Amino acid sequence: MENSSYPLYFNLTMFVKIGNYRYLAFVLCFLLYTVIISANLIIIVVISREKTLHEPMYIFILCLSINSLYGSAGFFIRFLRDLLSDTHLISRPACFTQIYVIYSYASYELAILGIMAYDRYVAVCQPLHYHNKITPKVVSKLIAFAWIYPGFPVSACVFLSFKLPLCGNKIPKVFCANWPVVKLSCVTTVINNLVGMFATVSTVFLPLRFVLYTYARIFHLCRNRSSEFKAKVIQSCLPHIITFVNYSITVFCDIALSRIDLEELNPFLAVILSLEFVFIPPILNPLVYGLKLPEIRKLMLKMLSCSKHD
Repeated sequence: MENSSYPLYFNLTMFVKIGNYRYLAFVLCFLLYTVIISANLIIIVVISREKTLHEPMYIFILCLSINSLYGSAGFFIRFLRDLLSDTHLISRPACFTQIYVIYSYASYELAILGIMAYDRYVAVCQPLHYHNKITPKVVSKLIAFAWIYPGFPVSACVFLSFKLPLCGNKIPKVFCANWPVVKLSCVTTVINNLVGMFATVSTVFLPLRFVLYTYARIFHLCRNRSSEFKAKVIQSCLPHIITFVNYSITVFCDIALSRIDLEELNPFLAVILSLEFVFIPPILNPLVYGLKLPEIRKLMLKMLSCSKHD
């Protein structure tokens, strides 16, 4: 009874049987993971080494890149291994560890995007007070909040799921996720649902609402300003807007997919949609900030040219 209620392994059932094509899939995903690591490391190194970039906005960008490395490691290392495996069993501790890493990655991302929106709001709407409000001490507190707070609701969800007696071990995804585990429960999951709802509201919807509010204020201010002012605001805010919109779409796709029966969808479509928020943001963020922000772009090109000469 112990083993059946608390299975030692979970079976990830959404891996499509593609025969020898799995080796091609492995190569492509390995290359993608390599690009994600390289691109984010370049952003981290450039911002860390260049003192002129030790400003709040760039520090927050650095945090995004660190979080991308954290989240992609929690997914890709196991995913690449499963692509080459004939069975897709994952141990109970490894499964819940992956759940925590992926969900905390998603929560950290939204928290960081939220404090970046506040930074842009103060810079555009209260420029004279920017250096008084966004001090190094405030930046440290905001970053600490973004890294610490999301861990509590995510930990609560994972802990409650870990304690549930389960009537099965099949997870219809290519990675471990909380809701599919909860649906395997042999007992009522009212507490899990309430805590999960609180976690979703506090780590997803509140940051999203705050970002929308800050940009509503920014756009309202820009309405009666000159074209030159609007161009400067767009140049400053566009990378963050692109990142925010992209991540919002991928998160809502994942939330929607968690509430439907994935086995009723085309397997390839189900896998692609479920991988959006661990594939797209980690590769898009460094490209957006590296290409759109001239300060980072110039220093990246300078560093790459110096490495070629060496």
